[in-house]
Amino acid sequence: MAHTDSSIDLTVKSLFSFASQTVLITGGASGLGEMAAQAFVQNDARVIIASRKKKDLEATADRLNKLGPGKCEYIVADLKDKAGCEALVAEVKKRTDKLDVLMNNSGATWGAPYDDFPESGWDKIMALNVKAIFYVTAGLHHLLTKDATADAPSRVINIASVAGISTMDVTAGEDGGLSPPGTGTFSYAPSKAACIHLSKIQASKLMSEHVTVNCIAPGVFPSKMSAFGLKEAGDLLRAVQPSGRVGKPEDFAGLVLFVASKGAAHITGNVFEIDGGVNLTGAKGKGMAKKARL
Repeated sequence: MAHTDSSIDLTVKSLFSFASQTVLITGGASGLGEMAAQAFVQNDARVIIASRKKKDLEATADRLNKLGPGKCEYIVADLKDKAGCEALVAEVKKRTDKLDVLMNNSGATWGAPYDDFPESGWDKIMALNVKAIFYVTAGLHHLLTKDATADAPSRVINIASVAGISTMDVTAGEDGGLSPPGTGTFSYAPSKAACIHLSKIQASKLMSEHVTVNCIAPGVFPSKMSAFGLKEAGDLLRAVQPSGRVGKPEDFAGLVLFVASKGAAHITGNVFEIDGGVNLTGAKGKGMAKKARL
């Protein structure tokens, strides 16, 4: 029987080292993006965060640089259209000639009544949640492929949502409380489903150029997007979780670091659900049992 080569280093320090990585995170000033940025900075990576609001970017970069030992810088960018994506790409190319990790995290949602859902609620959401992923990734292609190898591929991590997998009735308020009662996020879930499929297409295209593409589909985590639901129906949202709680920064950061690590160099085209089992069980937490008895 063949044995593993004893000279191969399988220590955590070797498999999960990020000291030499340059990372770009869109939507990195708050929420999931900020969690990921902190994880990379605290593990000695160079991180570039991008979003629309300079004030938020400055505050996050300042906080993370105080944590160290890595560094955080920012770029003001609005990815609402192709021009905005190209502007971000151009600025990134001024900062670095190589990119190890691209995390496409910028996103938005839109709630409105089913019978009065505005066209802009489709156009804006599909543009930011899907089209921007394509143009940013394609625009940074040469930075991602430079020096990438089969053993050390670059990484693209696209942030979708379990909403892109589930077919729950969003009007019933089962979508994580992303919109007020009587309205639904009808464009959000399809946009995240498109993100998942686009990720698989990208993975198929880019693996031969030593770039992995994986998708993370979070459930409810604390963020600006979920703030309304957590404020108005936080107890119910937590009660329907089989785990008994919503996601925490450690949950998300741990998965992001794994996908970006040497330990995940041979993984591509996957969708990682991180929702405490809600989608798997159909939200069979205590809260759903209570509702069933009413």
